[in-house]
Amino acid sequence: MVRKDKARRSKEKDEELLRLREAALELRISFPTIKQWIYKRRIRSVQTAGGHHRIPQSELDRLLFRTRGKTAPERTLVMRRVSGRNQLVGRIDGVRISGLMAEIKISIGEQQITSIITASSAREMNLKPGQTAAALIKATEVMILRV
Repeated sequence: MVRKDKARRSKEKDEELLRLREAALELRISFPTIKQWIYKRRIRSVQTAGGHHRIPQSELDRLLFRTRGKTAPERTLVMRRVSGRNQLVGRIDGVRISGLMAEIKISIGEQQITSIITASSAREMNLKPGQTAAALIKATEVMILRV
């Protein structure tokens, strides 16, 4: 148990910490709401030496999809008005444009999805690392691997 706690603390040191206003903006909630979430321990924060709260990027990633709508109708409106329901919201880790194609890497929680799209689409959407994006999964089959 002590090892896990030390590992978590060392990970937190390397992780980007956001100010409350920045985190509230990304989660699309108000500043008072994020303060209440901290006090109620709904979101984890790290305190600075001066007593200010900072939100680890992993906490935002954990809550990203959940804050997009509290009720089913609200979530349906947020689902970008497409018929596919397999939409995973995450953060863009990398954009690599080469010739006609672009490789987009999106982190969703502890997992990462890589998508290959046209370079013109990546430029048109102005995709940049750190932005919030959704991966829309459209497949005719899903394979399961026991791990």
